[in-house]
Amino acid sequence: MKKHSDWNNILRISTTIMGALLFLLGIYISFYFKFFGQVPGRNLWAFEASYPWIIIGYIIINILFGTYIFYNKNLLDLAYYTILSQLAMTVYLMALTYAGSWLSFPRSVVLINFLVGSVLMFAFNSLAYILYQRIRGQKRVMVVGQEDRALEAVKNFSLMKNSRHKVTHVVLSNYYYNVRQLADEVDIVYLTGRIEESERLEIYKFLMDHNQKLFISTNFENLMMVNPNIMNFQDESIIEVSSFGIASEEAMVKRFLDIVAAFCLLVITLPITLITALAIRIDSPGPIFYKQERITMDHRPFNILKFRSMSQSAEAQSGPVLASSNDSRVTRVGKFIRATRIDELPQLINVLKGDMSLVGPRPERPFFVNQFVELNPYYSLRHHVRAGITGYAQVYGKYATDFNSKLNFDLLYIKNYSLAFDFKLLFQTIKILFDKVSSRGVEDKVESQVTWDKFKNDIDIIK
Repeated sequence: MKKHSDWNNILRISTTIMGALLFLLGIYISFYFKFFGQVPGRNLWAFEASYPWIIIGYIIINILFGTYIFYNKNLLDLAYYTILSQLAMTVYLMALTYAGSWLSFPRSVVLINFLVGSVLMFAFNSLAYILYQRIRGQKRVMVVGQEDRALEAVKNFSLMKNSRHKVTHVVLSNYYYNVRQLADEVDIVYLTGRIEESERLEIYKFLMDHNQKLFISTNFENLMMVNPNIMNFQDESIIEVSSFGIASEEAMVKRFLDIVAAFCLLVITLPITLITALAIRIDSPGPIFYKQERITMDHRPFNILKFRSMSQSAEAQSGPVLASSNDSRVTRVGKFIRATRIDELPQLINVLKGDMSLVGPRPERPFFVNQFVELNPYYSLRHHVRAGITGYAQVYGKYATDFNSKLNFDLLYIKNYSLAFDFKLLFQTIKILFDKVSSRGVEDKVESQVTWDKFKNDIDIIK
């Protein structure tokens, strides 16, 4: 089996540093545009004095945005991330010139660099992306597991934004035997659904012995083993399974930052809040704000605040229902504020009150929580932390993703919690503000159910 070089963290960091150096070149070019080639020495000195801070800022911002994580991006995504990171760098440079008293570093150069840098960095990022695709190549995937879970996995791989992973084989029975027979024909084996433990362990051992890459699904048993604590008692080595919760000291820091950030954002967005309130009042009768009972940490109910985007009597006849695409109940102003997420701004008040956090699992209504807990008893684990305005599922999942898939995202977030992870999700939330798909309601189920017929010509299916 042909082996490709891994795109590891060292290569990613090296690419980010090269991008930072190229970003400096973009500023030089912007200086020459500003001064028509005759750049005064004092202006260049101010720029050169800020070299280290610019490089550090570039690296941090692009790591938080995930610009150089290429595995599930296409060139359009790359353009989004490049422009957003350039915008963040423009704001950062403006603040940096004031903080460093480098006032001879002209603001006009910073603005020119937004255009020059966007073009230059997109060209570089695209080249890095193409090289990544060439170095890594397309990965052939074998999906192994129960038929319903395997079909769902195949569908999800087919919907990926690029052709980085291609399912070539599906094994639906005699798992261990077929994995041994077909392992040399693929690069990755993905185990999904329930497989008997003895057979699963045999597959693990075989793949490890042959240095084969293994993917496993995020069922609860696998989620439990994420982020373990390793301990030693004399000659006994023990794995302590971490709980689904945030350590008290981390929770205190998270709460403090929530309060500071929510207060600042409320002040900054006050003009938007006033204009939105006026538009809602003019557009349709009813209150400006919409209150709805949701569930947060420790299963505590609270009233979530939103700008009203639907007619006042939206659920008078139907009762609680999830919003759908092209929902007729949404008002004219409501369509705009939902698409731009402005309707979520009042939730900053919920953050100040302690009902919510900036980042966490999205809160659901008691009506749906009760349904979901009956269908999946692990659903209640997401209530070990405060509900959030944005979260892992909102950034990486689709709006219409079923509740079990969203739950896996939420439990992974809790297991992997860190302050840096929160910052990363906040930065990447900016990108989904421009994503129309993520602002839709649940899709109407008008499509026929996906069957194997759709994939049988491209995949070797072993039943």
